[in-house]
Formats: sequence, C-alpha cells, structure tokens
Amino acid sequence: MKRMRRRIGIVAVIAVALVLVTNIGAWALDPSTDVNLKFTSPNTALGLNNLWIIVSAVLVIFMQAGFALVETGFCRAKHAAHVVSTNFAIFGLGFVAFFLVGYSIMFSNYSFGHTNVGYFGYEHALSPDRLIGFGNWTFLWGKSGFALTGVAYSVPVAAFFLYMVAFMDTTATIPTGAMAERWKWKAFVGWGLFCGALYYPIFGGWTWGGGWLSQLGNNWDLGFGYVDFAGSGVVHAMGGFAGLAGALVLGARIGRYGPDGKPRTLAGHSIPMAFLGTFILLVGWFGFNAGSTLAATDLRFTVVATNTAIAAAFGATIAMFYCMWRMGKPDPGMMANGMLAGLVAITAPCAFVQPWAAAVIGSIAAVLVVESVFFFERKGIDDPVGAISVHGTCGIWGVLCVGIFADGRYGGGWNLTATGATKGHGVTGFLYDTSLGFKQLGAQAIGALVIIFVMGGFAFLFFKIQNAIMKGGIRPTAEVEEAGLDLPEMGVLAYDNLLLRELDIVGTEGDTVLSGGPSQDPTIGR
Repeated sequence: MKRMRRRIGIVAVIAVALVLVTNIGAWALDPSTDVNLKFTSPNTALGLNNLWIIVSAVLVIFMQAGFALVETGFCRAKHAAHVVSTNFAIFGLGFVAFFLVGYSIMFSNYSFGHTNVGYFGYEHALSPDRLIGFGNWTFLWGKSGFALTGVAYSVPVAAFFLYMVAFMDTTATIPTGAMAERWKWKAFVGWGLFCGALYYPIFGGWTWGGGWLSQLGNNWDLGFGYVDFAGSGVVHAMGGFAGLAGALVLGARIGRYGPDGKPRTLAGHSIPMAFLGTFILLVGWFGFNAGSTLAATDLRFTVVATNTAIAAAFGATIAMFYCMWRMGKPDPGMMANGMLAGLVAITAPCAFVQPWAAAVIGSIAAVLVVESVFFFERKGIDDPVGAISVHGTCGIWGVLCVGIFADGRYGGGWNLTATGATKGHGVTGFLYDTSLGFKQLGAQAIGALVIIFVMGGFAFLFFKIQNAIMKGGIRPTAEVEEAGLDLPEMGVLAYDNLLLRELDIVGTEGDTVLSGGPSQDPTIGR
C-alpha cells in the first residue's frame, strides 16, 4: 500500500511537469500581443465593468470568512481549530489547483454560457486542444491558459479568473462542513486540490464554458439549454453532493446515534458565531449573484440584488415560523440555514424571475431545508452543519426554479441559443409559457441529474479511492476523534484557556438534534 501511494505521488508530479513543459512557450510574452486586448484606448464602460467584477470577486472571497464562522460555530469546541483551519486552507488549495490547470479545463471552448462577456473585453475563451466524446457531448481539455499564460495573460481574463476562482472555492468549502469533526487533514488537502483541478472545472465547463449542457437548447431544442445564472447547481449543489459523498464514506461521528439508532445531540458550541458568519455570507452573496451580470452596465443587476435579498429574508422568516409550528420552538440554527437555503435557491434564477417569485422560492427552500435535515438524519447520514441540505437539496431546487418561474424578459441570447434570437424572448418557465417552459424545465432537470449522479458519483469514487489508499483511511482513529481533532491534527487548541468539557455539550440517548444549528433542548420533538 505504501508503495502504491508513492507511485501515485510520482505520477501526479510527472503530470504537473508535463503540463508545464508542454506550455513552456506560453510563459514568454509575445511582444506583438497587446496584453490589454481592447484596452488600447480609454473606455469608461469597460473600465467600470472590470472594476465591477473585481469588487464582486472580493465580496465572494470574503464569504470564506462567513463559511468559517458558520461551520466552526455549529461544530464542537474540541474540533474548532481543525474546522476553521479547513475553511482557511481550502482557499489556497483550490486556488492553486484552479490556477494551474482547472481554469484552462473549464474555459477551453470558444463559446461562453454568458452572453455579455464582451462587456468587459473578454472576446474568447481558451483554444481547445482535443475533444473526448461524441459531437457536442464533449469534455474539453485546453492547450493554453495554464497558470494564466499565453492568451490568458490579459486584463479581462485576469478579472474573469479572479471571479471564477472565488466561485470554485465556495464549492470546495461546502464539504468541510458536511464532513467536519471526523476528517483527516491529509485527506482534506487531497480534496482541495482535486476540486480545484478537476471536480469543479468539469461540470463548470459543461455549463459555463460552452459545453454540452449549455447547448441542450441548440441540439435538443430544450429551451436555452441548462441555465444557471450564478451557480445554484454549478457551485452549491456540486458542493452539497460532494459533501454527501464524503459523509457516506466517513460515516457518522462517534456518539451521534445511540444503540437504538436514534440521533443524539452533539451541539454546536457557538450559535452567535454561526449567526455572524451567516450575515457575512448574506453580504458576500450580493457579489455572488449581482456580480454575475459580469457588467455594471447591465442594469439587470438591480433586479438580481433585490431578488437575492427577498429570498434570504423569506427563507429566514419562513424557517422560523415553520420550526415554531413543527417543533414548538424556533430553532436558531434552522433560522440561519433557512436564510442560506433561500440564498442558494435564488442563485440560479435570480436574474430571470420577478420579486414575488423570489419570495416563493425562498419560502419553499426554507421548508425544504428543514425537512431535508430530518430526512438525512433519519437515514443515518451525519452532517454537523446542514451543508448537504442547504447546498445540495436547495441547490437542486434553485436549478429547477429556472424552468418554473423565469418570466422570459431576460437572457434572450443565453448560451448562444438560436431560439431566443429567432423568437425574441428570454429564458422562460412553464408558468409563463407551457411549451417553452417545460422544455426549459427538461434542460434544468438534466443538469440536476448530472450533478446528483454523475458528479456526485465522481466525488464518491474519489473519496472511496482516497480512503482505500491512505494508511488507516480518511478518518482519524476513535481515540483522536473523541479527544478532539485540534491537538492531534493541528497541534493547537482553539480554546486553550477553557476546559473542553465546558464547551463540548454531548446529549444523552434519546435527545433530538437539528443538524446545522442543533437544539440543546431535548424536549423539542419531531
């Protein structure tokens, strides 16, 4: 086994070396190439739009702080240093892998899912080298753009890369919550590199890189193809189902279920910390959604931002009332996850729906996230923060909402689909046009199924292989897990001035738990 791990490491190093060697010519700047592309003369609109993308990227990157606080707050104190460190380290791990190879894989086609890339000067993607597949059912591997070299070394590509890498890091972060408190650090590192290099770029290329899912409209007459404005599916559901795959491989935390199979409370140590993180995520989400117009000159961003806030507010409020009705008390963790559920669900349809629809989407997401948490809990799937339900379940709901609520007023050239140009309408759901809407819903359903089964299966295979080749698997020993991962894995305690037993609240058999903001009141019923 040790020899096999060494061989895999050698193969990985050789692969990276080949990528760099085959692109060595791209490292030297061609003096005949203007690295500013369109920016040879002052252009206020282009400058404003590039600034818009950079500011939006910074907002999305700051969401890492929100994820760190939410996940750490919802987990126990004895694991706090480990959990917050995974949220910190994933930014660099995913970024490095995406920078070196992932971005080139994702955008190696000439066509884009977004119609307005010209607004900030990006006229084409990276040149394709070879196609693996049949017809438009292709996986594209770029021959240029690795490490932002060659054609990728330009002003607009730099802006677009920074925005896209922030999205990728969100996907990579989500499993750190679903797999928290029982994940070896070395195994986590492998996930970060895998997600940035392959897992996210493959599906991202199929959707936003001009791949086969984006072309379902042109090839199968399914509306505008798979449409996902800001990533309910590409970002959130992808992360949620990767988290589900990892949780299945890891199994439940020690003590999470009693001998009778009933769930027990393993309460998070800081609800205020989790709430602070939720507010940070709310603020960052405006960069996530409104920034996805890719242009401040596309004034649709006002509708996007308002829909985002509406869905968040309704998600939090309906989750509170639903928990009061279902369980007798409002659960703070569920209120937080209700807001996040609304945000995740509105992310795909935010540019295509009216404000009333945003309220409905956020409200339904709030109910879905509560019931999804209970469902996975009953099935023995342990998710300390509710990430699978928030991002997986509600991400799929958001994807489908495009085919239901889109009103046809925006996105006429989406995915370079001929339908919009010839019939003069935008992305349309079946509530506004039965024929067009059900075709669009069909494309959305195909995208959702690919996320769940193809990409979810890809993530499951990765974790299973990783578990098989790593000495002792990807889960720490029972002794380490029960003592807390902070000292054995990280060498520090998050709270070295407090007794862990004062912060680590463990329930007794028969206690109930709400994953992702667990209630500490065993009287709350299901």
